[in-house]
Amino acid sequence: MIKVILAVVLASSVLLSYEMNFTRESDCLVRHIKVYKEPKWVSKIELVNGKVLFFSSPKSMIEFYHQPGKWFDVGVKSESDFKDILVTDFSTLKPINAKGAFFVYGANVISPAGDDLPAFATYASAEKYFKEHNGKRIMHFKDISDALIRLLNGRI
Repeated sequence: MIKVILAVVLASSVLLSYEMNFTRESDCLVRHIKVYKEPKWVSKIELVNGKVLFFSSPKSMIEFYHQPGKWFDVGVKSESDFKDILVTDFSTLKPINAKGAFFVYGANVISPAGDDLPAFATYASAEKYFKEHNGKRIMHFKDISDALIRLLNGRI
């Protein structure tokens, strides 16, 4: 039984491998900076219409996610317009699904966007980072509110 479970997990990880595919010209939609300069922070949203949006950090991506109308020219009308929402695992530098990631709030490391939410594929990795960098909380994607993003941006 364990072998079957391991085979399913391994097969799903191969099938669900993601790529960031940013270039030296890829700009953060929110901060207007080149994302290649800090690859450990890069996040990406791919829309169902094929458009790809890059972000300089998880915080910037989540800011867009909560208020896409602020960037009305992108054309996002609802969550159904999102195909893939990816973040870079801070410890492995591999792209992972943001909705399954663990984010560390309150750590003493900042991104190009300032105070941020480094992402991790596993709780164990997030917890290790949390302890090493004086984190305040480990959160799931669904728990990150627009109010928290405004707080991180100094807008509260």
